[in-house]
Amino acid sequence: MPGAAKTDSPLYSTYARAPLGFVRGEGVWLESTDGRRYLDCMGGIAVNALGHAHPKLVEALKQQADMLWHVSNIFQIPGQEELGKRLTDASFADRVFFTNSGAEALECAIKTARRYHFVHDAPERHRIITFEGAFHGRTLATIAAGGQEKYLEGFGPRVEGFDQVPFADHEAVKAAIGPETAAILIEPIQGEGGIKPVPNECLRGLRELCDEHGLLLILDEIQCGMGRTGKLFAHQWAGIAPDIMAIAKAIGGGFPLGACLATEEAASGMTAGTHGSTFGGNPLAMAVGNAVMDIIDDEDFLKTVADRGLLLKQELAAVADAHPDLVAGIRGEGLMIGVQCHKSNTDLVAAARDEGLLTVPAGENVVRFLPPLIISEDEIGDAVDRLDRALANLSGNVAAA
Repeated sequence: MPGAAKTDSPLYSTYARAPLGFVRGEGVWLESTDGRRYLDCMGGIAVNALGHAHPKLVEALKQQADMLWHVSNIFQIPGQEELGKRLTDASFADRVFFTNSGAEALECAIKTARRYHFVHDAPERHRIITFEGAFHGRTLATIAAGGQEKYLEGFGPRVEGFDQVPFADHEAVKAAIGPETAAILIEPIQGEGGIKPVPNECLRGLRELCDEHGLLLILDEIQCGMGRTGKLFAHQWAGIAPDIMAIAKAIGGGFPLGACLATEEAASGMTAGTHGSTFGGNPLAMAVGNAVMDIIDDEDFLKTVADRGLLLKQELAAVADAHPDLVAGIRGEGLMIGVQCHKSNTDLVAAARDEGLLTVPAGENVVRFLPPLIISEDEIGDAVDRLDRALANLSGNVAAA
């Protein structure tokens, strides 16, 4: 069969990888294969919430690795009971299903919503309203939920059942609700979409619409949850509660872990045999997840995150003012901040990398800052200085051109 020319790598060519690899990390710092140190302000894309090689997480994983790795969900797993109770005690939820990733957590959330209506004698209610700019994962269902053509192209007919409306458009949501609508799915802050917070009044309005029409409210807090905004979950700033929520990334602190949380009512259709996972909730993941919760689920820790987030936003705003030709604005909450660029965001990511600063691009020409939640004030200052130099270098290149 004809195809692309074979490369030296045995890996799929699905990533445009930077010419950079790392061998070790500590805190917010990474060391590359050539011995250079980088200040990590992407945190594995909001995954390494407690930085690299956090001693508490390392010890938890080592201890569990010496005892038991895998047994199957056919049996009781004590770590699941412990972490599940901690998550429900700290949230709106009554039930938890553990997964390996955010996409799996969203798949579980979608199935939970559809199954709820099925067991309540309304099987026709299967459609879910989603929002432009959303990113919910890379499975066939979650790329359909996200609705972005660049992720859908070439993967056959899109999975049916998702109705997309403009971002934070309350009237469009109301118009999209019909007799087949089961739920509304939204990220409180769009991450891949460009660090776009949903206004609190919009989240409250969606909660009211769901209550009025008998719909379930599903929140995707895979990127914005687990302390990222200065509260354990981003929706808590709006004073609302969802019916179902997907989390992942930071809950494992770098170990693959996700979860779908739901109220007793919303989860009522998820009975024995309706869903499963071979590796979800394995003892290794549970040990690390519990260690993460020991640190993040703490009022003083979360207040520090909020304070550091405000500092980062202020420092970045000052840099933006110094480079109006390149920076259009700063947006975001907590330690989830976006730098919107006038020109190429990927050029700025590369220029920052040359200065030893790791960031990550997002939609709407945004560069994301998603540092570990343990970043210090001095490290924030260092990161901003490096970004300032990167922008200065780009300004010089633009002037030369």
